[in-house]
Amino acid sequence: MTEIVNLSISQSAASELSRQASFGGSPGEMFIDLIKDEGSEGWMHIKLKPGINNGSPISRTEGITLYADIKKFSLLKDLKLDYYSDLSGGGFLISTPENAKRCSCGSGFKLI
Repeated sequence: MTEIVNLSISQSAASELSRQASFGGSPGEMFIDLIKDEGSEGWMHIKLKPGINNGSPISRTEGITLYADIKKFSLLKDLKLDYYSDLSGGGFLISTPENAKRCSCGSGFKLI
């Protein structure tokens, strides 16, 4: 049985995901991954890219479906993806899971 991830996507994140998916040639489809930091401290950061990339769907909203590697479902469970934009730029933010410490950049965390 497939685990239910229940990752929520804010409206601002859905809009930006949709824009990036269209620009990347895969309208309505984005893939989220957690990439381990190059250091040995255990930090993981989100990486988003257009397409399905052999993932399974974890969330759908505002015409965008977000896919992830099934092996990472437990790390993404019950999190929230958000997007901010200001004059200096913008970026995706992810909420911190239970038993984790938030990265100062907002797009990563470390399990404790």
